Amino acid sequence: MATFQEALLAKKHLVKRWKRMPGVIGIGIGYANGKNKKGGACIVMYTVNASAAVKKSCPSCVLVKRQVATTPTHVYVPVRTVTSGRCHCHPAVRPSATNYRSRIRPVIAGYSIGYPGASGTAGLIVARGGQRFVLSNNHVLNRNNTSGYTETIQPGGADGGRSGRDRIGRLYRFVRLRRNAANRMDAAISIPTSNRLLAPRYATVGRVPGVIRSYGIGRRLKKVGRSSGLAWGTVESIHTDIDVSYGNYGGLGTIRFQNQTVIRSTVPVSLPGDSGSVWLTAGNYAAAVNFAGSSNGRLSISYPVVWALQAFGVGVARAAGRTGKSVAKAKGVRRNNARTRPLSATELNRVQTKKAASNRQPGKKKTNR
Repeated sequence: MATFQEALLAKKHLVKRWKRMPGVIGIGIGYANGKNKKGGACIVMYTVNASAAVKKSCPSCVLVKRQVATTPTHVYVPVRTVTSGRCHCHPAVRPSATNYRSRIRPVIAGYSIGYPGASGTAGLIVARGGQRFVLSNNHVLNRNNTSGYTETIQPGGADGGRSGRDRIGRLYRFVRLRRNAANRMDAAISIPTSNRLLAPRYATVGRVPGVIRSYGIGRRLKKVGRSSGLAWGTVESIHTDIDVSYGNYGGLGTIRFQNQTVIRSTVPVSLPGDSGSVWLTAGNYAAAVNFAGSSNGRLSISYPVVWALQAFGVGVARAAGRTGKSVAKAKGVRRNNARTRPLSATELNRVQTKKAASNRQPGKKKTNR
């Protein structure tokens, strides 16, 4: 039976061979027997289909050196193949039938937000000092992945939101998505024209007391998304490198993300318009940020929300306007490969946040996507 440390080592070996595995879009680690911990760890490979050619490119196991003193000195790490189809970022350009696409003041997490032409989900109300912000995805709050001015409207453009009338603020900072390098997160924050436009609450849930710094495989999470509403899912794999299609957005095409979380549900949880929604624990602590999903919406591609909080230097907002001091710390964060972890100082230094323009350039016409 393989340990998670050994599975992570095997995953690194497979990532180096990725180019020779056509049809594979993601490689992570999970439980060998699905939800059963007793079977030990495995590699989880996500594929575009179940064709013979794709199956042939996926190994059944990977031989690695034992990471504990034992005999034998090597172990076979099993490979579990999951047919996911291709994964896409999910901004909405059409209305949906849920209740979370309406206009709401003050704005709370879980509702439609975006810019003229597209809608996503307001993921979380965060703060630094006394200043509040909305946390969501870069492709939800940033028109084209650049530092130019982008107006933030609520509801988003796909839900009838209009420039000026529904403006609540503007893009403030974002993590630029990169075409030729591994990405960590699709993240941005918007600054409101007034703090009173944002309330530190989450739709149907109420108060979010804080954030968990780590979560493990098999963890049950819930979230509210602009399109899918309230739904539950289970962490299927972590440390997952995965390719996500951004289509024409920012000229990106398909780009790779590193060490992501894949959350599975029996119902759609990542539909167009759900981008930016934040997964919560049963105790309502923020856990992960959804930014993409499978074609049927039942797989959510997410990253730990603590990464975004680290990158932007913010915390979960409280009613008093200060960041939340109540933080649920998971045990064994640093050395447990069966759990996610915060970014190290070195990793955080590699995440470059960009500041957006505070005003539209004079004479520049507004364009809708």
